[in-house]
Parts: sequence; structure tokens; C-alpha cells
Amino acid sequence: MVIAVLGSAVERKIDKLNRRTTQLTRKVDLILEHLGLEEPQPELAPVRALLVEGKKIHAIKAYREITGADLKEAKEAVESMG
Repeated sequence: MVIAVLGSAVERKIDKLNRRTTQLTRKVDLILEHLGLEEPQPELAPVRALLVEGKKIHAIKAYREITGADLKEAKEAVESMG
């Protein structure tokens, strides 16, 4: 019972944080658009080089370090590159 209540409270907090993150992202995008700026794309040459060497796990790790992506995002991105 206590675990269910705590789990529910945590889920509500995560949902709230996700909504807030979405709002802030939208605002930043509008500001960048208003100023005529584009978000710089990260340099992924080191990731590509690791893929060429057949070092997929190292490439995923490098992608995460460069972009700040989580493991799932990084894995999907690296797999789409190779």
C-alpha cells in the first residue's frame, strides 16, 4: 500500500516535470526562432569513426558524452548512422 502511494506520487512528479520540460523547450525554440538562431548541431565525427572501426558500444558512449542523450536515444541514433 505504501509503495503504491509512493509510486503514484513519483509518477505525478515525473509527469509534472515532463510537462514543464516540454513548456520550456517550446519557449526556447520560440526565442531562437525569434532571434533567427539555430541550435548548433554537435560534431559527431568521433562517433562515425568509432562505427567505422566496428566499435558500436564505444560509439554509443561517445554519442552520449557529446549530446547528453540517454542510453536508448544514443543507441537508436548510432544504429541509424550505421
